[in-house]
Amino acid sequence: MKIVKYIFLLVITLTIVNCGIYSFTGASISPDVKTFQVNRFENTSLLIEPGLERDFKLALEDLIQNQTNLGLVPSNGDLVYEGEITNYRISPTTATSQNTAAQNRLTIGVKVRFFNRKKEEDDLEQSFSFFYDYPGSSQLVGSQKTTAHEEIFERLTQDIFNATLAKW
Repeated sequence: MKIVKYIFLLVITLTIVNCGIYSFTGASISPDVKTFQVNRFENTSLLIEPGLERDFKLALEDLIQNQTNLGLVPSNGDLVYEGEITNYRISPTTATSQNTAAQNRLTIGVKVRFFNRKKEEDDLEQSFSFFYDYPGSSQLVGSQKTTAHEEIFERLTQDIFNATLAKW
């Protein structure tokens, strides 16, 4: 019975090792791709939030580093991400009987250009957007703004990862 367990473990180990281009995150990255770079995302939205482009860039870099074994480089990466923050908007979503906002929505939109220098047919230019709802009686400041940005960035970066590396 012990020999069966060892054979089973050996088969599982060999299967995992031999599937080198796949990961548990769903990414299918060619073995010759070793590095990535994230260029500055310029904030071209009508409403400018200071530091937003830096925070978004760092969130995208962190997600890719956490979900792949690619190395982050400042230039000449095998994979290149760049683009613009095209939308930063706060709008009411529901109203009260006194014509005030019962709930507000922060929406952030980004346009991403992705270049795969090893496989040009994977290049992509696409827009992504996500939102965060908060009570109309609250101001979007301090920890509430931080939470809103983090939740939106988490979704945006995962959508970008899926579109560029997981091909979902």
